[in-house]
Amino acid sequence: MRFSTNQLLMFAGLFTWACVGVFLTVAPILDERPPPADYLMWVLPYVVFGVAYWQLVWVIERRQSLRTKVLLLLLLTLCALEVSHLSHSGLGRTLLLIVAGVLPWTLPLSWGVGWLLGQNLAHAAVLGLIPGVRWTQAAVLFGLYLGFSSFAFVMSMVGRRQSEGRGELRKLNSELRATQALLAESTRIAERVRISRELHDLVGHHLTALSLNLEVASHLVKGKALEHVTQAQTVAKLLLSDVREVVGAMRGDDHIDLTQALMSLSEGVPRPVIHMEIPEHLKVDDPQRAQVVLRCTQEIITNTVKHADADNLWLTIRQTEKGLSIHARDDGRGTDQLDEGNGLLGMGERLRQLGGKLSVSSDLGKGFRLDAWLPREVVI
Repeated sequence: MRFSTNQLLMFAGLFTWACVGVFLTVAPILDERPPPADYLMWVLPYVVFGVAYWQLVWVIERRQSLRTKVLLLLLLTLCALEVSHLSHSGLGRTLLLIVAGVLPWTLPLSWGVGWLLGQNLAHAAVLGLIPGVRWTQAAVLFGLYLGFSSFAFVMSMVGRRQSEGRGELRKLNSELRATQALLAESTRIAERVRISRELHDLVGHHLTALSLNLEVASHLVKGKALEHVTQAQTVAKLLLSDVREVVGAMRGDDHIDLTQALMSLSEGVPRPVIHMEIPEHLKVDDPQRAQVVLRCTQEIITNTVKHADADNLWLTIRQTEKGLSIHARDDGRGTDQLDEGNGLLGMGERLRQLGGKLSVSSDLGKGFRLDAWLPREVVI
């Protein structure tokens, strides 16, 4: 089985959380004495910590608001400090190591470093309040725990950057495959046009000249020679007709098939799930229009991945006698104040240059909707 980075982060944190619970449970038994009442009160903040951590990883995966992440981080930190305070131990520090591991995934770097220092200072203060622990010991433990937390923080930050790098690499790879497929189609069409032109200009020209010479020869010979000349003239005309038919067929299939290129764009996108509905052979008669359709589809997918926080994207492309339409919608968070960025503005400009149009709409909590249309004939 292959797990995502967030899933591995969740499993590692929950395993560490469970180990802390085991130790807190068996510690009174190992001491062979009944635990104090306040020692048993650690159960509530300990359980809340596990639930909040699970929720935070879910929030990270769905790229929800920074405010939600900060509130969950605050709850995790307070629960870890409370576990140390009620159990009269430093085990809450282990829970804070879990918090240090998720800080790079939830906060900007400067905020994360500040939070790391703050939670370690708070834990040192909690340790100083435990009976039998001197403040000098708490200060030494602060430095020790800060080193552990910093290591966890840096390793998690490296993991996040590698994950983002892999995601960007998958996106670029998909776009490259789509561009490669479009280029292959354009090259195929250009080669067919070149061959058809050569057949028409060279073979067709020579066959026409041959037919004219045979026509002249038919008036200069008689008897059996005339029969052979007439037969050769008939064969030449048939060959000329066949060449013209082949040239017409080759020029008739000069449409760019966009299906492969568009399907490549949806590959390697883990979230949202892209439900693409396109014709089995989506043929466009102009390279410029094909480029516009490809770039518009690419921009729709990119915007949904970056901004929509959607689980699903439905993308439908239809072709009619009048033109080509693109309809997209997602189940993301949406917005009641739609602000068209450079991507949407560029998409609209490309469409209008070819006589097309673009319509976008969004409502808070109801996702994002886009409709684009291109006419069948290029309008300059």
